[in-house]
Amino acid sequence: MSPGEPESTAPALAFDDVSVVRGGHLLWSEGTFEVPVGGIVAVIGSNGSGKTSLLKVVLGLIPPASGHVRVLGRPPGEVNEFIGYVPQNYASSPGDAIRVCDAVMLGLNGTRWAFGRPTREERRRVAEVLDAVDARALAGRRLSELSGGQRQRVAIAEALAARPKILILDEPLASLDLRNQREIVQLLDRLNRQLGVTILVVAHDLNPLLSVLSGAIYLLDGHAHFDALDGVVEEELLSHLYGTPIQVVRTPQGELYMRSTP
Repeated sequence: MSPGEPESTAPALAFDDVSVVRGGHLLWSEGTFEVPVGGIVAVIGSNGSGKTSLLKVVLGLIPPASGHVRVLGRPPGEVNEFIGYVPQNYASSPGDAIRVCDAVMLGLNGTRWAFGRPTREERRRVAEVLDAVDARALAGRRLSELSGGQRQRVAIAEALAARPKILILDEPLASLDLRNQREIVQLLDRLNRQLGVTILVVAHDLNPLLSVLSGAIYLLDGHAHFDALDGVVEEELLSHLYGTPIQVVRTPQGELYMRSTP
């Protein structure tokens, strides 16, 4: 195995007694869990609990204060070329004059103003990922012309361009209306099944994602945990997590949703 190559049998994430400190303040500790490859996993917690810091640890942008982290069997930062990342507010930012095809090209060459013309293979790959997110017709348009849902599709295409094994999205549904939320969740489900990519989604509201999630990393009482979906969608845990009474409802069709109760 080459340096920086993922381990083929390793979990997507492995945390061993990890703690995170920012600005001298302990955000969370005792994070010991493994996230298996191939699922769609939510990252949830109250505001300020350290969800974004957890992503930064995974990406190797900040070191854990204690413990050990492995991403695809490697130390954080060593396999970032195998991680696609969609930042928070991509869909709601004002945008600029760059064309969609050029924005997606950034996922391949890493720089907006790269020297030289794209190769035939690069152009083919851009077209391929735009097809994958149902955005081929947007290729020649400017980002500033697109709706929030369209921009989110472009962001996902850019993150997929380099064929990642893990796709991380930070609050991808936050600025979208209900229809676009549903369409983006359906897209993530399809990409997960077709490409086998492990997907981590930071989310405030689990309801739009419940039908596709395999599990969740949750930050509760200053500690980081992971569990399969059935272990997370429990009224007592969710009420504690969100600080308000939560009722979990299962419809006759077997669908789940959560609602706050008085």
